[in-house]
Amino acid sequence: MITLSALDLSLAACLVLALAALSWRMRLGLSGQLLVAAARTVVQLLLVGLVLKALFAHVHLLWIGGISLVMLLAAGREVMARQQRRFTGGWGFGLGTGAMFVSSFAIAILTLVTIIGADPWYEPQYAVPLLGMLLGNTMNGIALALDRLTATAWQQRAVIEQRLMLGATRHEAITDIRREAMRSGMMPIINAMSVAGLVSLPGMMTGQILAGSPPVEAVKYQILIMFLISAGTGFGVTTALWLAAKRLFDERHRLRLDTLNSPRNY
Repeated sequence: MITLSALDLSLAACLVLALAALSWRMRLGLSGQLLVAAARTVVQLLLVGLVLKALFAHVHLLWIGGISLVMLLAAGREVMARQQRRFTGGWGFGLGTGAMFVSSFAIAILTLVTIIGADPWYEPQYAVPLLGMLLGNTMNGIALALDRLTATAWQQRAVIEQRLMLGATRHEAITDIRREAMRSGMMPIINAMSVAGLVSLPGMMTGQILAGSPPVEAVKYQILIMFLISAGTGFGVTTALWLAAKRLFDERHRLRLDTLNSPRNY
């Protein structure tokens, strides 16, 4: 495997700096966010490299559980931060976090125990990357779906209230909006599966090939991961939207937009 030097990474960083400069020149308001995101990438990945090195040397379920909890909480925070309108109070954080816990953790444990069959089943070499890929993709789907649901519900509040006055239940009044939000949340993973191998070589497969694994074995693992991500995203988005749609109404089937905060610039 070819080792990358600090100079190699610096050359790649220059491309990000050039993009930030272009953003500043065009007054897009993204240059600061781009630089902060790049800095976070460097710091976070360096730290996780050190943590994984320690985990591989001292395999223990308690340590794996602690890392998994940190990953879940960070993903829940990002889901909340990327929404233009989010639920106030603990619901803003709890909806996405709970949905990811139910979907990603359940599928990761099922895969580690029944499909991969690592010994022990929480072997960090498999558990941490698998959970990370599931959480990352599920996070994107849930964030898109919740943002679409709450923004559309606010824009079409008059339509929803008219349906309620005509006798529709809260589920009937928001069914079409929830359906479109589901489509938004699932679109990225459907696109990724549709073009895998034709337009793009997915990250896990590319990494294994670069590390020297036989291409066919890398393909097998990538197919497994794509199926798991699609299932995790689908179940997570469905759970999050069901809870969010329920939160938008009270027990008397009245629309409660006071549960949402004011618009955010993100």
